[in-house]
Amino acid sequence: MENTPASSSAATRLRRTLTLWDLILYGIIVIQPVAPMSVFGVLSDSGHGHVVTTLLIAMVAMLFTAFSYGRMARAYPSAGSAFTYVGQEINPALGYVTGWSMVMDYILNPMICIIWCSQQAFVFAPAIPYWGWALIFGAVFTFLNLQGIKTSARVNTLLAAGMGAVVAVFFMVAVRYVGSHPHDGTSFFTRPFYDPQLWNSKAVLAATSIAVLSYIGFDGISTLSEEAENPRRNILLATVLTCFVIGILSALEVYAAQLIWPATQPFPNSDTAFTFVAGRAWKPMFAIVGFTLLVANFGSGMGAQIGAARLLYGMGRSKALPQAFFGKVDPKRHVPRNNVLFVGAIALLGALLVSFGLFSYGLGAEMLNFGALIAFMGVNLAAFVRYYVRDGKQSAVPPLLLTVLVIALVLWPGSNWTVLAAAGTALAILAIWTPPLAGFTICFFLWKNLSWKAWLVGGIWMAVGIAFGAWKTRGFRGDLVNFDLPSEEE
Repeated sequence: MENTPASSSAATRLRRTLTLWDLILYGIIVIQPVAPMSVFGVLSDSGHGHVVTTLLIAMVAMLFTAFSYGRMARAYPSAGSAFTYVGQEINPALGYVTGWSMVMDYILNPMICIIWCSQQAFVFAPAIPYWGWALIFGAVFTFLNLQGIKTSARVNTLLAAGMGAVVAVFFMVAVRYVGSHPHDGTSFFTRPFYDPQLWNSKAVLAATSIAVLSYIGFDGISTLSEEAENPRRNILLATVLTCFVIGILSALEVYAAQLIWPATQPFPNSDTAFTFVAGRAWKPMFAIVGFTLLVANFGSGMGAQIGAARLLYGMGRSKALPQAFFGKVDPKRHVPRNNVLFVGAIALLGALLVSFGLFSYGLGAEMLNFGALIAFMGVNLAAFVRYYVRDGKQSAVPPLLLTVLVIALVLWPGSNWTVLAAAGTALAILAIWTPPLAGFTICFFLWKNLSWKAWLVGGIWMAVGIAFGAWKTRGFRGDLVNFDLPSEEE
């Protein structure tokens, strides 16, 4: 029998070798144990010093979505992630739209990591120009990811150990610094959570939408479902545990930082604020933290490239993208080689555009949330449809009406504290009654508060994707997606 590309792709599957520990390490590296350090100054300026509060609120919001991701991964242990969940449970066309939004998020992540690493490396070694460092990091990311998933997992273990050691040292020098300097009693220790002189609810909520950037990446764990041992259990545990561990660790890091550098004192540079905080605690930590953030972005960029390649593989295998290119797996390494090269080329191109002033790290970071939050909303809705609508254990109408009520109360013109308290109470009831809808509602408000630049560029990206889908299906009259999910044993 003639071996067609489709049959060859079906015969060559991804290999199940990742343990629960591998999955947790992957999630921690992609999110980064030092995630809040990069955005600490921005969060402090935007939230009027309440960085701890914004991170904890964002953690609660993301835990709902993490739980929905984990539950859906039990039903669909597929590399397609949110693309598969939404397409199977709600509608194939909506699944395609969700996948397209995730492609932007996943490709932007390694791109901005190459930009950050190249800029920081240029500071350490200016003899090599920025574009030279971009070429080096882009090539290293791609080469390591082409070696196979277990190679990436071993690198993740080393990166996690190194970053964990630096975080531990920072905590020790922070305790020494705070203990050796005078302060004004117990209020000194509670001010990072709530400072009555600086508190502004709108500012804190706006900063929370930025704080979500510290968690983006946990969803990438679900893209490894076809390479995980016992994915129906391990994906759920790894997703929720990763989000929770990073949230608590991040809150402790910024809490210590705010004790060292109070919000009333301006930073020399908000973008690199945490390095100045670390340097104040112990002078050598300035360089140590700078190098650690370089390593962290290296690990995050490499992990994000893995997630992007496997997302494209899921979409290619399902024929939402050209299957002959995106749906193939290298028979020797068991990695989607074409997709790794494709993502690496685009990420490198975007990084090189920085040299011409056509792109920036800040713009890329702003755009990340646009695609990610669309995917988060889609996964929460998919979990609601599967476990509350299709199962038929209870009527879906009351929680849907409660969701509409929460959204209406918050969006109501001139909402006062009484109205917002009612919305908060309704949201709390929704969280207990139907967690996926609570996750959807919170993600919706975070998405609504994105900047106009993110909306503009994200809207253009979505329009291009929808136009491609319309062309592929002749005006959406044909099948947009043909889902082909492997069994857990394959």
